Amino acid sequence: MPEIVAQRMFQPIYILLDSVFLVALCAMLFFRRRYLTLLFGLFGGILYFVVDYGIFHLWLGTRSIEGGSLFWVLLWMSLSYGVTNFVLIWTWISKDENAREWTLFILLWWFVCPLLTDALGNGDVIKIQRTTGAYHGWMATILFLSYAALILFNIFRKDKSLRFPLLRLFLIGVFVQFGWELSLLIGGIRSAGIESAADKLTVLLVNSLLETNLGMPLIYIIFLLITSVFTEDLKRRGGKVTLSERLKENLAEGSLKAEKA
Repeated sequence: MPEIVAQRMFQPIYILLDSVFLVALCAMLFFRRRYLTLLFGLFGGILYFVVDYGIFHLWLGTRSIEGGSLFWVLLWMSLSYGVTNFVLIWTWISKDENAREWTLFILLWWFVCPLLTDALGNGDVIKIQRTTGAYHGWMATILFLSYAALILFNIFRKDKSLRFPLLRLFLIGVFVQFGWELSLLIGGIRSAGIESAADKLTVLLVNSLLETNLGMPLIYIIFLLITSVFTEDLKRRGGKVTLSERLKENLAEGSLKAEKA
């Protein structure tokens, strides 16, 4: 497979507009008492920054930027897409009653923000990119091994009613990444300056299948462990709940659960 270059071009006001949205999203989650969702989203932002700046830039040297500070731009990008991605993941694996509304709210913003930037911007451009040849193979290996572990667990599990929802996890992982990859592509942010339609499609498909999805099995186990101890509003659950018991609860919760008073 040829070298995949993940590239974005945007004006500085895009960062300001998106930062306002990010604060508003976090405030909405807080006032709706989605405390675990908010904390998990913030964790996602920090994790993305550690990976993007610490590994992709400092260790592998695959990041480059024109027209801005690499540290501060990567900090904003990590918080923006880390928080929103992880919020979407949590709302869907927890079967939040407003998962559809949270999803539409975020997807609409991803689409609208580039258009609003074009209307308000002054023409200055920040260009940031990363090459992926140094690590996509390892990421694909992690994807395979993480899903393979749960696949084998499901195959050899005697109690077939307690199997991990692998297809659901896979679809959530693909959809979350695909949602913002496609929105940025349509808005002229992702793959701007790349002329080949085939290259743009390759970035869209490979990133969507791989980059968020590789962590879904581990994220789901973390979700089960945390929610076996705490409720969404950070109240400690009464009694000890095992991982298998929490898995059974989550599987039985239906498509989207009703909010508890």
